Amino acid sequence: MTPAQKKIVVTLGFCGLVSAADNWFVSPALPAIAQTLAIAPATATVILTAYLTPYGLLQPVCGAIGDAVGRVRLLCIIVAGLAVSTVLCAAAPTLEALVVARIVTGCFAAGIISVNQSLVGSVVSEEDRQGAVGLLMGVTFTGQGLSAGLGGFICDLVGWRAAFICFGVLGAAAWLGVRRLRYLDEMDGAGTVDAAGAGVSAIDAAGAGVSAAGVGVVGSAEREPFRPAAFLRHAAQILFGPGRAIYFVAFTTGIIFLGVYGFMGTFLAERCGLSSTQAGLLMMFYGLACLAGGSISGRIGEARGQRGVIAVGETSGVIATALLVASTITGSWMPALPAAACLGLGYILVQPTLVSFSMDIDPSHTGLCTGLIGLGVFAGGGIGSSLGGIAIAGGGYLALWTIAGVALIAQAIAGARFLPRK
Repeated sequence: MTPAQKKIVVTLGFCGLVSAADNWFVSPALPAIAQTLAIAPATATVILTAYLTPYGLLQPVCGAIGDAVGRVRLLCIIVAGLAVSTVLCAAAPTLEALVVARIVTGCFAAGIISVNQSLVGSVVSEEDRQGAVGLLMGVTFTGQGLSAGLGGFICDLVGWRAAFICFGVLGAAAWLGVRRLRYLDEMDGAGTVDAAGAGVSAIDAAGAGVSAAGVGVVGSAEREPFRPAAFLRHAAQILFGPGRAIYFVAFTTGIIFLGVYGFMGTFLAERCGLSSTQAGLLMMFYGLACLAGGSISGRIGEARGQRGVIAVGETSGVIATALLVASTITGSWMPALPAAACLGLGYILVQPTLVSFSMDIDPSHTGLCTGLIGLGVFAGGGIGSSLGGIAIAGGGYLALWTIAGVALIAQAIAGARFLPRK
C-alpha cells in the first residue's frame, strides 16, 4: 500500500475502533452498571445484546446504502449519530432506558464496519486487500481490547456514566477525521477505475485540487439507487448462493468469539475477584493481539492461503478456551491473560479473511457483501451473549468455555471442507 492508502485505512480504522470500543468497554463495567441499577450482573448482559443485535442486523442495509449514496457521506452521518447517542447513554436512569439508548447507538454504529471494509476494498488492489482489511480490522478491534482497560479504569475512578461520555467524545473526533475523506466520494462518483491511483485527482476537504496518488477508487460513474425490494432480493441471493458457507462461518464466529469475549469481564470479577480496572487491563491484551494479528494476516495468507489464515485463527480460539477452562478450575487470572490474547488473535485472523472472501462474491456490490458478513458476525455475537447466559445458568463458566471450544473445532472442520480454496 502507498502512504496515502495507509492513511485512509488508519483513519477508517479509528472510526471502527470507536464503534468497537463503544460496545466492549461495557463488558468490564457490567458489575458497576448492575450495582447502580440494582440488577444482577447476568441480567446486565442484555446491554451487550441491545447493541450487538441492531449492529449486526443493519450492517448489510448500511453497506447497500453506502454503495448507493456514497460511503464517506454515510459515514459522516452515522459516526455523528454514534457520538451523540453514546453521550445520551450516560443519562439513562434505568436498565430499560439504557437498553433503548444502546439499541439506538447500535443502529447508528451498524454501518461503520461494513462501509469501511467496502471502502478499503475499493482503494487498494486485490493483491493488497487481505493485508489492508487485516490492518483495518486490527486497528478497529484494538479499540475492543484497549477500551476494556480504559473503560474499567474510568468506571473505577469516576463511574460508568463518565465512561460513556468519554467514548462519545472519541466518536466526535472520529467524525472530524472521516470528514477529511470526502474527496473519496467525489472520485467514486466520477467513475475512477485506476486501482493504482495513477493520474487520479480529487478535491480535498479544503476545496483545493490534490493528487490522489495511491488512492484510486474502483467505482462506477452512476450509483444504483437504494430500493428496499431489490436490496432484499439481492441480499438473499448472496446470502444463500454459492458463498453461503462464508456467511455460515461468519455467523458461528460471532456466536463463539464475541460470545466468549462478552463474558470475560464478569468472569474475571466473579471467579477471579478482579476489579473493573484490573479486568479491563487484562482484557487489553485482546486488543493488542488484534493489532498484531491484523498486521501479520497478509503474510500468513501468502504462506498458507486464506483458508490457512482462518485455520490458524480457529486454532488460536481453541487454545483460548482451554486456558479459560484452566482459569476457571484454578480461580487464577493468570491463564486468562494469554487467553485474551489468543482470543483476539483468533478473531482478527478469521473475521477479516471472511470479509476478503465475500468481496469476490459480487464485486459490484461489495458494501452489501461485507455488510452481510457483519450481519452474521455481530448478530451472532448478540445471540452468543444470550446463549452464553443460558450455559452459565446451567453449568457455570466451565460449561461455557467447554461448549465454545467444541464449537470452534466443529467450525474448523466445516470451514476446511466448504470454504473456497484460496
